[in-house]
Amino acid sequence: MKKVLLYGGLALGGVVVLLVAGAGALYASTAGDYAVPATVDLDPGLPRIEVNGNLLHGERFGDPDNPTVLVLHGGPGGDYRSLLGLQELADHYHVVFYDQRGAGLSQRLPAEEITYQALLEDLDALVERFGDGRPVHLVGHSWGAMLASAYLGIAPEKVGKVVLAEPGYLDAAGYDAWQQVYASLMSGPGYAWTALRAGFKAQHVRGPDTYAAEDYLVGEVILDYFTNHPDNPYHCPGELYDAPKWRWGTTAANAVQASLTAADLDGMSAHAGEDAGPVLFLAGACNTWIGADLQRSHAARFADAAVQVIPDAGHDMFWDNPTESIAAVRAFLND
Repeated sequence: MKKVLLYGGLALGGVVVLLVAGAGALYASTAGDYAVPATVDLDPGLPRIEVNGNLLHGERFGDPDNPTVLVLHGGPGGDYRSLLGLQELADHYHVVFYDQRGAGLSQRLPAEEITYQALLEDLDALVERFGDGRPVHLVGHSWGAMLASAYLGIAPEKVGKVVLAEPGYLDAAGYDAWQQVYASLMSGPGYAWTALRAGFKAQHVRGPDTYAAEDYLVGEVILDYFTNHPDNPYHCPGELYDAPKWRWGTTAANAVQASLTAADLDGMSAHAGEDAGPVLFLAGACNTWIGADLQRSHAARFADAAVQVIPDAGHDMFWDNPTESIAAVRAFLND
């Protein structure tokens, strides 16, 4: 019995040594300079908009006397960098971009201050400020499209026309269906190895704030694994999902999703057919997951909605094919 315990102890000790050695090797092999940009509260050179007592990274283009187009980026947790091509609309519109609360280059906040309702309150404050008593047009991409659709149910009188570019879901059932596919992609040994290496890479991130390591971990590694998974049609075949971003907001992404209730999800389109004005759904031709078929299903809920498919484009059609995507938005707004 003593020999069994002795050999067992030696074996366990050997495993511990191997694990420690392996961890050390991974730490050393993932060493590098992983830069994470500073947020608007730490970098005075960044353009900003103060909303509800918080600093958001944001900028405006065009004459403020023209009708306002408010652009809502994806995520939650993303930023508007890949959507900047929409500033072409500034010849006839006042175009406003902003990184949502706790996301992109906006000020980082604790999780309890970042909720779905808080994002809607920020959106309402921006509509009030830049609408100046006139209806504001909304252009939302992905998560931003879901937020825009939800806002239609809250204040339809403040909204003119709305462009919804590939919202992934507009109710609780759609959320569950999306999550099932997402979970199937983010599993298996390939994902486990990617996540493990990403965790070690994150240990080498130094600043500029305490959120930087987790933002790098998810935004630069985990998210890229998801968007470029071979079974994910967010990108066209043979191409990468290469839409640029400044910085992912991991705390914001997790906090907003945790705050969503089934009622919130169902509310994203609960009032679609009642008071909503004209709505244009955009879909990337390459995206067979949340592309044209799903967007046609979404559009059927609205009284005045159309779907336009953008060729040679995946999920981020504004980056993949900006010419035709922006032309579609312009034609819709000008109609």
